[in-house]
Amino acid sequence: MKTKTDLLLDLWIEARTRFTNQLQDITTEDLSKKLSPSPNSIGFLIRHIGDVELLFAKNVFGASNIRVIAKTVIAKKDTGDWTALDELKTYVEHSFNELKKIVELQTEADWETIVETKEFGRKTKAEAFGRIISHTAYHAGQMAIINKYGQYNKP
Repeated sequence: MKTKTDLLLDLWIEARTRFTNQLQDITTEDLSKKLSPSPNSIGFLIRHIGDVELLFAKNVFGASNIRVIAKTVIAKKDTGDWTALDELKTYVEHSFNELKKIVELQTEADWETIVETKEFGRKTKAEAFGRIISHTAYHAGQMAIINKYGQYNKP
């Protein structure tokens, strides 16, 4: 029988395919696409997903070894800097691996532990994990719509 950690990891990894499946077909040119009047490009959203995954690993699950400069969270807007496809893919692969490593260390009891952040207040780790799952799926949906209907923008 699978543990709660195994089940939650399976859920996250499956939900994250809404994002990762798109990465296979994204081109460098696609990174600058925006859907007016939205200010965010596909490149920004890819970087943002990675930033937030690393923040979750560090701040929710306690991965003290992680050093993250969450540029998209700090800037709070698309600065046009997210145009290097290979770097972005490497970054989100890294963020996935770091979050996965720390989640794999969670015990059954850990999922009921309360964490608190300024972004979403007090939640159990299980509830907080639901937020990262929905966050990635939400932005993956935005990416799909932008890629389909958006316009190329010069950085």
